[in-house]
This record gives sequence, structure tokens and C-alpha cells, in this order.
Amino acid sequence: MKIAGPLYDALFLERPNRFLTVVEMSGKPVNSHLPDPGRLQELLLPGASLKIRKAENTSGRKTEWTTVMVKSGKQWISLDSTLPNRFVEELLREKELPMFTDWELKRREVPHGRHRFDFLLNKGSRELYLEVKSVTLVEDGVAMFPDAVTERGARHVEALAEIVHSGKSAAVLFVCQRSDVKLFRPQWERDPRFAQMLLEAETAGVEVHVISAHVTPQKIMYKEVIPHKLTKP
Repeated sequence: MKIAGPLYDALFLERPNRFLTVVEMSGKPVNSHLPDPGRLQELLLPGASLKIRKAENTSGRKTEWTTVMVKSGKQWISLDSTLPNRFVEELLREKELPMFTDWELKRREVPHGRHRFDFLLNKGSRELYLEVKSVTLVEDGVAMFPDAVTERGARHVEALAEIVHSGKSAAVLFVCQRSDVKLFRPQWERDPRFAQMLLEAETAGVEVHVISAHVTPQKIMYKEVIPHKLTKP
């Protein structure tokens, strides 16, 4: 999938709040919106190389730039938490996700009770509710989610388990927006409630899938399925 551009080079200076980065562009400090509210402490280091994009519509925004990628070592990592949904939609339509090749994409942004899920798939008369989560945190090849406490994420997986209990199908897909991943686990240390909810959801029958991606300033590409271990370390 192509990454919308053009992208411009910048260096990370500081992060005054969850959704704002101050970057150096052409020798001058510039405010740039950060679409990923996670901690990102291992990625947003002083002097880190960034790719930023000019906002198409700045009405109602305080910043005209958006921080979309950071370089860690030799690889680019996407910081756009909205990218995985668009990426997964394309993979679903192109039948490139091995766990969902038998399913058809029926709808996006599907309400169910008090919740809204990313996709509804169908296979004949069967329906599957699919929620997508973005992952950027990796330590020694182990991808972890969440990077920061997520009450919304816990409610989502709990609701997916309720869907399965009602006789329907449900799944959560974690998209690692980087390629250096060998294993996935929930971050019990930072958000034990989400981790427990995810473990209970899988036990109830919710499918849990994890994939990695190769990211460049030009495109994001599906790499492979990643194994997961949900139990507490």
C-alpha cells in the first residue's frame, strides 16, 4: 500500500504533550501533530530522524504538519495509528491475509451494541466482527500492546468476547507497523486489565492474530504472521 506524500525530513526535538511534537525542519523548530498517543519513549529520542507530512486541510488545526514516521536503527516505523485500518482493508480486499482468505469484507465501522468495530466480514451466512490494533512497541523482537493504558481497548476485547458468547464470530488483529518482530504479547506490566481481558477473550473463542509489516517512506507491505503468547510472564 502506498504511503500518502510527499513526506519531508525532520528531526525530533521534544514532545510537549501526547499529540504534539516539536521537530527541526530546515534548521527551524516546527510544531507537528502526532497521531499516535502512545508513550513512544524508546522511539522519540532527541535527534531521531522523522518523516512529516503537510496537512491537507489545516482548518480547525493548530499545526500544519503531521509526524508520520520515525527511524529506529535502519528501519522506518509508522507513527500513524490510522494507517493500519486502511492497510488491513486493502489486504482484506486483495486476499493477502492468510487467516481471512475465506472471508469477504462486508462493511467498515460497524456498530454493535454500545461499541463500533473496524470491519464486518462474512462467509456465506456467517459474520465476523474484526477489530484492528496498531503496535509500535518492540523490545528484543517482542512486540507489546498497549504502549499506554487503554480503557477503550479493554472494553473492545471484552465486547468481542460477548459477541462470541452470543454465537457469532469475532477477532482482533494486531498490526505491528515495523518488521523486527518475532513474538507478540500483551504488556501485563503496563496495562494488566487489557492483558487479562485479551486472554479471557481468546479463551472465550475470540481469534487473536498478529502480523508484521515492512515500512518505507513510500509504502507499507505485509510481511508475515507473528506468533503470540497471551499468558502472564
